[in-house]
Amino acid sequence: MAIVHKTRTQLVVEALRNKILSGEIAAGEALRQAALAEELNVSRIPVREALLQLEAEGLVNFEPHKGATTTELSVDQVDEIFELRALLECELLKYSMDKLTKEDIAEAEALIQQMEEASGHAGNSQGELNYRFHNILYCRANRPHTAELADALIKNSLRYVRMHLLLAGGESTAQDEHKKLLQLCIANKSEEALAFLRSHIINAKDDIKKLLRDNDY
Repeated sequence: MAIVHKTRTQLVVEALRNKILSGEIAAGEALRQAALAEELNVSRIPVREALLQLEAEGLVNFEPHKGATTTELSVDQVDEIFELRALLECELLKYSMDKLTKEDIAEAEALIQQMEEASGHAGNSQGELNYRFHNILYCRANRPHTAELADALIKNSLRYVRMHLLLAGGESTAQDEHKKLLQLCIANKSEEALAFLRSHIINAKDDIKKLLRDNDY
């Protein structure tokens, strides 16, 4: 296995992303660069670069005279993000499905197994595994611009995905749905797989919206 060398900025991005997605840094909380640099034992430069990357992922806002804050949770945002995800991810799956290799299928099956083993544990772990599972299904699409847009939306939705997995009952159904989606892909049942993927994403959206409304977001 190749050793992946991460830059200091990448390490700061991962640390801050995990804190935001886990709720350790709350929605709307100010992100003070000096304090974060001291906490993470780095200079302000990688912190600022990391915050700019997280802004591109939709997790951070930069506001005049206020600086960086984490984004607020929003029912309206859920609608837009997940409906766009359904459109773009179905497009990627359509072009990728019949080109998936045996190695891709084996990796997808291994990720489902890891999700089952991680059941009931940290939502960040489940969210990351869910992200990787979906990406492996789209990896042969050869649609780089679509993939880039979809990836940004998926990362933007990770906070909501975590809520769905841990707080809205998503964890109890996710693995069965992932298994069914993978089997449809293996069987190359294109129309069924695309319809199932769309319902998988839209049903998660509806569950998350109900959770946010029940908690007055």
